[in-house]
Amino acid sequence: MNKLVILDRDGVINQDSDAYVKSVEEWIPIPGSAEAIARLCKAGYQVAVATNQSGLGRGYFSQSDLDAMHAKMIDLIEAAGGELAGIFYCPHTPEEHCDCRKPLPGLIHQIERHLGVSAEGALMVGDSLRDLQAGQACGCRAALVLTGKGQRTLDKGEGLEQASIYKDLKSLVNELLN
Repeated sequence: MNKLVILDRDGVINQDSDAYVKSVEEWIPIPGSAEAIARLCKAGYQVAVATNQSGLGRGYFSQSDLDAMHAKMIDLIEAAGGELAGIFYCPHTPEEHCDCRKPLPGLIHQIERHLGVSAEGALMVGDSLRDLQAGQACGCRAALVLTGKGQRTLDKGEGLEQASIYKDLKSLVNELLN
């Protein structure tokens, strides 16, 4: 079994906002998410983050704001005893037609290259269909969490035939490790 877990950020690790998460103050962890990531690490999994951050390209926040949000996330995960294998983000707007904006698999390919592993059989965890589609394009198993936009995604019901569904990241990790 592939011991790589790829997580979307907003709505999976931290609370999401339709107005974008724009600052370290707005970056609020979902209860239990940092501890869940630490448990995965302690169980021998590599955990990477793949996140669309078009707010950067749209000018809603700066690179230093994004760096501060990621530093906060890393600090919380490390305080819980975990470590991220990497944070990979797409700064582009949809109009830029890049290959890294999910649902395209560019971020997953970056993770594969950086870690020297295949994502085939890895677990892709997201709260939107585009997260799952990016992972599935690389042979990942799909898991939808109902935090963030997850409930809205579930209510639409499209494209979730292959996905496992969990209340939140903590519930997913509890089931995966038990």
